[in-house]
Amino acid sequence: MMGSRAAARAGAIAIALFLDFGAHAQPQPRIGYLYPAGGQRGDKFTLRLGGQNLTGITNVLVSGQDVKVTFLEHVKPLTQREFNQLRDQLEQLQAKRNAARAGGTLTNSTEKATWTPADERTAATIRDRIARLNPRRFTNPAISETMKLQVEIGADAAPGQRELRVWNPLALSNPMVFCVSPWPEIREKESADEAQNANERRRIAPQQMAGPRKTEPELITLPAVINGQIMPGDVDRFRFRARKGQKLVFVASARSLIPYLPDAVPGWFQATLGLYDSKGKEVAYDDDFRFNPDPAIYFEAPAGGDYVLEIKDSIYRGREDFVYRVECGEVPFVTGLFPLGSQAGKETRVELKGWNLTRDSYMPETTELQAGLNRLTVLQGTNSSFALPFQVDNLPEILETESPGAHAINAPAIINGRIDTPGDTDEFAFQGRAGDEIVAEVTARRLNSPLDSRLRLTGASGKEVAANDDFEDKGAGLTTHQADSYIMTRLPADGLYLVQVSDSQGKGGADYAYRLRISAPRPDFELRVVPSSLVIRSGSSAPATVYALRKDGFTNEIALALSDAPSGFSLSGARIPAGSNSVKITLAARGVDLTEPCRLSLEGRAIVGGEPLTRLAVPAEDMMQAFYYRHLVPAEELRVTVNNRGQFRGSPRILGAMPVKIPAGGTARVQVATAFPAAASRLRFEVSEGPEGIVVKNCTASNIGVDIILEANADKVKPGQKGNLILRAVAPTSPEQKKKGAQTQRRPALTTLPAVPFEVMAR
Repeated sequence: MMGSRAAARAGAIAIALFLDFGAHAQPQPRIGYLYPAGGQRGDKFTLRLGGQNLTGITNVLVSGQDVKVTFLEHVKPLTQREFNQLRDQLEQLQAKRNAARAGGTLTNSTEKATWTPADERTAATIRDRIARLNPRRFTNPAISETMKLQVEIGADAAPGQRELRVWNPLALSNPMVFCVSPWPEIREKESADEAQNANERRRIAPQQMAGPRKTEPELITLPAVINGQIMPGDVDRFRFRARKGQKLVFVASARSLIPYLPDAVPGWFQATLGLYDSKGKEVAYDDDFRFNPDPAIYFEAPAGGDYVLEIKDSIYRGREDFVYRVECGEVPFVTGLFPLGSQAGKETRVELKGWNLTRDSYMPETTELQAGLNRLTVLQGTNSSFALPFQVDNLPEILETESPGAHAINAPAIINGRIDTPGDTDEFAFQGRAGDEIVAEVTARRLNSPLDSRLRLTGASGKEVAANDDFEDKGAGLTTHQADSYIMTRLPADGLYLVQVSDSQGKGGADYAYRLRISAPRPDFELRVVPSSLVIRSGSSAPATVYALRKDGFTNEIALALSDAPSGFSLSGARIPAGSNSVKITLAARGVDLTEPCRLSLEGRAIVGGEPLTRLAVPAEDMMQAFYYRHLVPAEELRVTVNNRGQFRGSPRILGAMPVKIPAGGTARVQVATAFPAAASRLRFEVSEGPEGIVVKNCTASNIGVDIILEANADKVKPGQKGNLILRAVAPTSPEQKKKGAQTQRRPALTTLPAVPFEVMAR
């Protein structure tokens, strides 16, 4: 027994030499909500952040300019052990007070009991901590911790959405939306009783309540942005005065602030807006704006006087992360534009539709826009602007005109059209040849059009060749209803072909715009890199996943590379195999010293039709909706911080030819070179989130490091399978830990090796 303990101690010392344990990697801090989720230019206020793993986090990073955020306070629920200790301490103090009142002595003592003002203060402090931080009150760990921040927004700060992260040298959080507004900001007033019972109310299911709790309407002055939080059963109410004929807009932001709540159905805060006159009669209501879950109301006041705005969850759910912002007043709101895009290098006049707009059309600076999805900034007066999606393409563009019969077109082309009236069908004719591969694609919902398109491709006789209603685009991260249509097929014969576009629900109107591409396949791809926040331990590697969103049958290999990265950063496994839709890579940093998380860009390069094609990877967060569905939600920036205080001193390198060839049903060796081979051989290595069927069979020491033996299960892998393996090192399990079942738990990684490309071979 003593020998095994000595060996364990020797192993621990060797590993300590191998790794610098001065600072361990911290679990990733997660932001669950911000309240308020924004502020006015020139404003200074206190913001509450709810999240998880926030201990030791004091730095705040906001994208863009002119927003300064300072850390004030961190509040964390008591652990059960801390709670029990405080409770025991309070019981001892109560016993002391009772003894002092009775003129008795302390327990197990002959000393006479006394009760001092200091004892009273200590008891009051403990009672307060137990009441506020009782772990039983915090039923949702994801938002159980809070931070108080001070926010200062510059008077010249650009209005719009930003990203806020919290960080320290060991950790970097996910981004959360923070808004800058030109309008006065109002924060709902919460009564002292409501504030005191907020945690208790969170634990009560809505169906157990007597009914919705309506707050007394607070008088506000328009225009304004109202900020609030909905707790279970809450109905927040605000009173305002309107003139007869005044045209008012009420636009809620809820789901757009926090796209997906992984532990809620339908997966987001489903806000509803209602307007009531002075007699309590409902005069307007909305629970979503078209396909957007966030509601919007346009209201022309029939008479002057007081009105009440109500906001609630559609089924009276609620908790702290049910955060909302409602923009109210005679403010502009764009409901649609036409056309939805233009040809690259061409000037295009864009028609605007909406409420309280200062113009009905404008000529954007489109000649400088690159092909792809762009954001057009539309100024509305001196205080407001809109960033609208606008697609630019290199193909010739056609503007659809209303006329009977099919429109003859020359493919390839993009047609900008509208389903002007309910039940309308637009039809376009082109000449095709037998065996030609043709693509017909509608882009509408992805450009904020309400059109739920349906496509039909027929011959001149009307015989259907192909049809499609909804086609999934994994790049549309906030779209839960994929409503755009796509067809790729071969034409069966020479002759005239017809493409028909309609709304699958029989709806239509001036806002039901679309872009229809008719062309031969144009192989292309987009990239998403997840997560959008990375922490790299110096001398080690951090894993990330790159998704390839392939288009028009594109299957080629994609080479990945950093774009204009600071010196010291490097990628491993930077290649998406042909036909694969994703790959795990690693990012390493050596000799990098950062004062704050830096921005990185990743790009992919491929050969398409004999020509090189380069696409930037869009940072994204992998979010879960309603316990099941997953979405790649785009982020503004890819931010990376480097932990130089918890350094991996082994400097591992993967040796040998790549990719590693693993026979199906057999094994292969991966050679790892380190500066401390004896210590490395004592670590346990495992495949992290790898392909099913490939595992680490064993590890053996070598004179330069460690040899990792990989094994491929022939029943679970197929010859030709390619990708990258992410190998993580963990401390060996001690005999005592094995007895407690520690070997079955996922243990924190001491280090992550550079990504190892692999290929499964036939045996």
